[in-house]
Amino acid sequence: MPDVTDTATLNRSEQKRRAILAAGHELFLKQGYQGTTVDQIAAKAQVSKQTVYKQFGDKEELVFDIVSAVLENAAAPVLERIAALAETTDLEGDLAELAVEYLHTVLAEPVTQLRRLVIAEAGRLPRLAEMYYRRAPATTLEALAGTFGRLNDRGLLRDTDPSMAADHFAFLVVGRPIDQALFFGGTRAKADIDPAHYARHAVEVFLAAYRPTVY
Repeated sequence: MPDVTDTATLNRSEQKRRAILAAGHELFLKQGYQGTTVDQIAAKAQVSKQTVYKQFGDKEELVFDIVSAVLENAAAPVLERIAALAETTDLEGDLAELAVEYLHTVLAEPVTQLRRLVIAEAGRLPRLAEMYYRRAPATTLEALAGTFGRLNDRGLLRDTDPSMAADHFAFLVVGRPIDQALFFGGTRAKADIDPAHYARHAVEVFLAAYRPTVY
């Protein structure tokens, strides 16, 4: 029979951890990393300062955990769709659906806000910037390259460098909107375009370059 006391302790510990993560997330985005103190996070989470240190070690590890969690939640659906694309029977349709989801993901306000935070702190927290880049842009490009290589093998894309094709697809889909989002926010960037139309046009341009020529 499980120890009820231990279970209750674990639940309380997890509740405190989640409260600290939520407080840190809100304060970092509102005040910046440098402008937020552990005392403020503890007060917002209604825990002691010692509890914050016990759960996360220090403020840097807390921001790492916050960014990591947001990236994991945001990236998983896109990576699943990229993997499924390798076996597509409707290349243009499935590419368009992927492009729309990819665009909505990178322009989601929580992602945009954290991207701004990471860029602002890149000089002071280079390890955070490297983690963000590897977990988000780099992982997506690697997944696209793997799938495009499979599509090359199936004859659905012309035989070319899959990594270059991945770069071209990604920047056709998110290049300009992601720049806008960094300056004005993801909500504003999405409002300035019709995401579905923008994504479909990006796919048309991509396939014009990479679909095999039929003679």
